Amino acid sequence: MGEFVDVGDVTLYVRELGQPRGRPAVVVMHGGPDVGHGYLVPGFEPLARDHHVVLFDFRGCGRSSRGLPDDDLQPEYVIRDTHRLISRLGLGAVDLVGFSTGGRAAMQFVDQHPEQVRRLVLASTSAYPLADAAPYLADWPEYHRRQRIEDEANGALRNSTVFVWDLDRAPEYLRLLESLDTDLGDWSEERARNGLMHPWCTREPEQILREFAEPILILHGEKDMGFPVQLAQRLHAAVPSRLEVIPGTAHMCHFEQPETWAGHIRTFLAA
Repeated sequence: MGEFVDVGDVTLYVRELGQPRGRPAVVVMHGGPDVGHGYLVPGFEPLARDHHVVLFDFRGCGRSSRGLPDDDLQPEYVIRDTHRLISRLGLGAVDLVGFSTGGRAAMQFVDQHPEQVRRLVLASTSAYPLADAAPYLADWPEYHRRQRIEDEANGALRNSTVFVWDLDRAPEYLRLLESLDTDLGDWSEERARNGLMHPWCTREPEQILREFAEPILILHGEKDMGFPVQLAQRLHAAVPSRLEVIPGTAHMCHFEQPETWAGHIRTFLAA
């Protein structure tokens, strides 16, 4: 169960896992933003055994404020909402996790509010333009095979065979997505394609992370077909960070190997 938190001009739906334990709360910025945070819960339930985890739906997603004007659905407002949420909940300095698109949002957040973040986890994300992924995908036969499966299904598989490496688990992941259909967001991919959405990260990410100068964990699936692992390795080489790659997992590595995924975060936060 969750609660609704007023952060000014919108109300955010917030789910807290675990209990405060005298260490910083783990605040999570989800991806998409075409759906709320629910798909991330399997990866954070193991972490919540000994950490206080705070997940929330971005404005225009899930059970947070919906039906907003298009101009109010911009990345900078997500950053502002997150800042206000941390303050309203009285969390102080937090450990911030950004997943996929939320990773770019997290980079922007630490650029604007570094005092609110003790440690940063960048999970299944990239600091680089989508075009930089193309060379790694172009010569990957398995990616093209799975993409054909998705295309032939006319969207019914919802990238489950691309985002999950173990195809035996893909139907389970698809069922998880279907159970969250009420959480589908108002953000439009068409607006992004047409250049109507502002960038999630407004400065050069490598520079932001070097200036942040606090511990950074890059957590990635070895077989990620959204942001190939080479991009994670590139970022690790460019900025002081810790890199953990989970073998035999794809973009949704938190779903495929939740204990291993949460274990890497737990070890990093304790170091």
